Amino acid sequence: MRDWNKYFMDLAIQASTMATCDRLHVGCVLVKDKRVISTGFNGSISGHPHCDEVGHLLNDEGRCIRTVHAEQNAILDCARRGVVTEGACAYVTHEPCEHCTRSLAQAGIKTVFFQEGYENKWNAKFNTDMHWIQLER
Repeated sequence: MRDWNKYFMDLAIQASTMATCDRLHVGCVLVKDKRVISTGFNGSISGHPHCDEVGHLLNDEGRCIRTVHAEQNAILDCARRGVVTEGACAYVTHEPCEHCTRSLAQAGIKTVFFQEGYENKWNAKFNTDMHWIQLER
């Protein structure tokens, strides 16, 4: 029997190895009809210096703002290529932050699978129309 969740999560884990912010390596795979439509990892804006080259740019909350998050990179890749995300699923190595949760919801993502939990009191405000599923390792 095929385990699609494991397959797509393994791809997200592989994508995370390309991350350039060493605070957390995150990978995301967007899937529609059991087909990968995009991948993303956390890294700087194309053409800009990366954290692993010049260091972190931390905001007042201690979050690195130099990087574009994996979920955002996957969504933006679809936007650049004209790929429809409505009704897709996201496989993410770590539970999305509230910013990425809003972006995923706005992009029409219906289900989010993740492995590592992320304590965040705001996600419940934004993921109400999505299936939110933590997968075991």
